[in-house]
Amino acid sequence: MRSIKSFIVAAAAALLVGCGTTTHVPVTGRKQNLLVSDQQILSLSGQQYKEYMQKAKPSSNAAQTAMVKRVGQRLATAVVNYLNANGLGNEVANYQWEFNLVENKSVNAFCMPGGKIVVYDGLLPVTQDEASLAIVLGHEIAHAVAKHSAERMSNAYKQQYGMSILSGVASAAGVSSDLTQLGTAALGVGAEAWSSGFSRSQESEADHIGLIFAAMAGYDPRVAVTFWQRMAAASTGGGSSIFSDHPSDAKRIKQIQGWMPEALKYYKGK
Repeated sequence: MRSIKSFIVAAAAALLVGCGTTTHVPVTGRKQNLLVSDQQILSLSGQQYKEYMQKAKPSSNAAQTAMVKRVGQRLATAVVNYLNANGLGNEVANYQWEFNLVENKSVNAFCMPGGKIVVYDGLLPVTQDEASLAIVLGHEIAHAVAKHSAERMSNAYKQQYGMSILSGVASAAGVSSDLTQLGTAALGVGAEAWSSGFSRSQESEADHIGLIFAAMAGYDPRVAVTFWQRMAAASTGGGSSIFSDHPSDAKRIKQIQGWMPEALKYYKGK
């Protein structure tokens, strides 16, 4: 009986993988299998973003708000140019870029699928300059471009709903109740959940891609090292919530130093 049950579970898992879409993550080239479509992800995240912004308090600091929008748009332009230049122009339509600075003293920022970026004003004393802000925004945008949320949901589907594929749940069109429940289970509730709880490998990948995006946008990627040193100090002091489940500060800085030669190839500044 156990062998039959194991066979059925294995067959269901194989069907899950087989019915998904195999893609490659931009910049890193890592292969990933996704069971949810861009349309499903955007529909789910769009509603939560709308609800979040209705409750959030936009910053009253016009200069800081303008800076966030300026840095964000430079990154968005670089990302779109990269996608178009690398045969990924069909992905561009998935992004409707928005950049918001809100009043919240947490040291945090997030980017939802579709390019909806929110920065808490509590982050700015740590970033201190536009280039360091670009490192953070590059990381968050990288999560969206690498489709890490869709990957999380797909992995949750494989783990929690493997047998349901046999009844056609995974192939349902649009955003089914099953997918909505899966999104809640896999991502949590609220807009911030879309950019939290990623695996450490995904966080490291976002560091890598984000560093490249910042360099492509004309920001010196070398500031990432001193920025993360400041973040480490903020974390030690109990004032940092951003990336709390990411790789350790020492490991992150070492990895960034390893990617620096690659990033500098894209940096056209001095």
